[in-house]
Amino acid sequence: MKDAGAVPTVTIFGIPVSKMDMKETLSYLIEAIQSRAPHQVITANPIMVMAALDNPAYKEIMVSAELVVPDGTGVVWAAERGGNPVKERVPGYDLLHELMKEGEHYHWRVYLLGSTPEVIRETASRLQMQYPGVTIAGFRDGFFGPAEDDEVVATIVEAKPDLLFVARGADTQEPWIAKHKSRLGIPVMMGVGGSFDVISGKTKRAPLAFQKLRLEWFYRLLKEPTRYKRMLALPKFAVKVMREKDSVT
Repeated sequence: MKDAGAVPTVTIFGIPVSKMDMKETLSYLIEAIQSRAPHQVITANPIMVMAALDNPAYKEIMVSAELVVPDGTGVVWAAERGGNPVKERVPGYDLLHELMKEGEHYHWRVYLLGSTPEVIRETASRLQMQYPGVTIAGFRDGFFGPAEDDEVVATIVEAKPDLLFVARGADTQEPWIAKHKSRLGIPVMMGVGGSFDVISGKTKRAPLAFQKLRLEWFYRLLKEPTRYKRMLALPKFAVKVMREKDSVT
């Protein structure tokens, strides 16, 4: 399915990251939905890149995805450092909302998967109110195991969505989408991490000042100190980029 020539990319440690800005990304995904061909969208950050370097199976998922957007500021910095910059950061949270705005015009159907029962219910309610032109075709929480995958996939397929947003954590959501991509057959399938927590009001997004300073990761760490082990990947990523600049092309 993947058309390598369709998306201009910068390769960061073997992972092709889109150089398109938000507007171009939206145009690409609108065409993807019109084509009806399955597209997995991955919102890449340094933690995911480092996980891919430690896990060949995870790296293969990122490499074979139809679109990998530069979500993390560290990924944007790495591209700049390597001399092949992306046009701008494309945050997954913002991309979700931009797709919902477009969905009002095209009357797209959206399925939401992941998080807790309370969060997913509130997310579905708020998105439906905010974007009444979009149909929330269905939703369910992320508390299910491999034994229930067939049932979950069948339920989603029956809902006939144009977009599937999955919030189950980067270590789970990307492999799950990749595993079931062909059976789901949904034009745009995207992992959205903690976006449902923000949309539902459970947590707050980093203030604009933190966003402009590229310090959203630091704000999340202040709010959730238990994330510090995952955050250790950030300095490792920075050192690797500085030492192996030629691995960014």
